[in-house]
Amino acid sequence: MQAINNLLSNAIKFTPDGGEITLALEEKEETVLFKISDTGIGIPEKYHATLFDKFTRARRLGIKDEPSVGLGMSIIKTIVEWHQGQIWFESQEDKGTTSYIEVPKVK
Repeated sequence: MQAINNLLSNAIKFTPDGGEITLALEEKEETVLFKISDTGIGIPEKYHATLFDKFTRARRLGIKDEPSVGLGMSIIKTIVEWHQGQIWFESQEDKGTTSYIEVPKVK
């Protein structure tokens, strides 16, 4: 839940008023896929490869000048990996971002 909460917080931080944020859940045979999408400012291509690094240069102020230290996505990735899951994203600048978390089902 912390990883999902952090991704939703990022979506809010980088989506202008009037934008759209969605959370979807897909149950698969062995896993559960969470998808968080926004119509925000997107992530510049030059930061895609390093987004999950600690203290990444991808950090930037939110659209309302919210601060960032560049640790959020690294922490989210660590949490997801603790649950034997995967995290990835798709993003286009000025079009938005979709983040995915896929974790095994608890049996």
